[in-house]
Amino acid sequence: MVALKSHNSAFCPKCYKSFFLRQVSRGIESQKLFTRDDRILVALSGGKDSLGLMLALSLLGYTAVGLHVDLGIPGSSAAARGVTERFCARHGFKLLVRETAAEGLPIPLVKERLRRPVCSVCGKIKRRLFNEVTVREGFDALATGHNLDDETARLFSNVLRWDAAYLADQGPFLEAEAGFARKVKPLWRLTEFETANYAFLMGIENHYAPCPYSPGATFSSLKSLLRRLEASMPGRKLDFYQSFLERGRSFFTRSQPEKATLLAPCPLCGYPTSSGGECGVCRIRMALEEKSV
Repeated sequence: MVALKSHNSAFCPKCYKSFFLRQVSRGIESQKLFTRDDRILVALSGGKDSLGLMLALSLLGYTAVGLHVDLGIPGSSAAARGVTERFCARHGFKLLVRETAAEGLPIPLVKERLRRPVCSVCGKIKRRLFNEVTVREGFDALATGHNLDDETARLFSNVLRWDAAYLADQGPFLEAEAGFARKVKPLWRLTEFETANYAFLMGIENHYAPCPYSPGATFSSLKSLLRRLEASMPGRKLDFYQSFLERGRSFFTRSQPEKATLLAPCPLCGYPTSSGGECGVCRIRMALEEKSV
C-alpha cells in the first residue's frame, strides 16, 4: 500500500501504477508539453526519475529515445552508464551515448584544473550535449526527469533572490528558439517519493549513489527544507508550483527582453550564445588548454 497524504489517498500497487501514469499524462496535457506525433529525446542519468519517465512515456504511447552522457567520473559514471544500458536493453529502448571525454571535456580534468564549482561547469557541458543531440538528430523535444521536489527547490531559490530572468524561464515547458531545443519536464506534478515508489513497483534498477563531486549542494538543503514543510502541510509543494505557473510566471515573462535578439553565434564553434564572445563551453575548453601548457 502506498499512502499519499497530499492526495488524501492510499493505493494498492496496481492502482498506484495507474495513478502515476495519470499524473504524468495530466502534466503533459495540461501544459501542452508535446503530442504523440512528436519524437522525444529523454535525458537518462541512470537515476529513478529519468528511467521511470522513459518507461512511463513508452506505456503512455509516446515515441521516446534515450540519451546518456557519460561524465567519466571514477566510481560513479561507469555504474550509471551500466544501469542505463541494461534498462534500455531490457525494455527495447533505443539509447544514444555521448562521452564528455570524447568531447575534450573530461569532468575529472575540469574539476582538477578549473577554479570554479564543478557542478556548475558539469551542468553547462551536459546541457550543451543534450541540446546538440536533440537539434542535430531532429527530435521535437528534450525531456528530463526533474520532479516536483527539483522544481519547487529551484523556484524557491529563484524567489529568495528574486531572479527575474530565471523566474521567467521557470516551468515544465521551455519553447525552442534560435538553435535551442524545446525542453520539457513531464514529472513536474510528482514528488521524489512518488517517483521512487513507481520505480520500485516497476522493478526498475537505478543508480542511486550521489555524485562524489557534489557534497553539500545548495539544492539538497532547499529540498530538505521544503520536505519538512510538506510533511506538516501536505500538498503545499504542488500548490506553490502550480500557482506560480498559473498566476506568477507571466509577470516575469513580460518583463524580460526577447532572448533571440540577445543571441549570436560563438566565433569558435557557431553555437548560439548571449556572452558577446565565445560560448561557455568553448571558454571551458580554452581554460583547460591554458592549464595544460
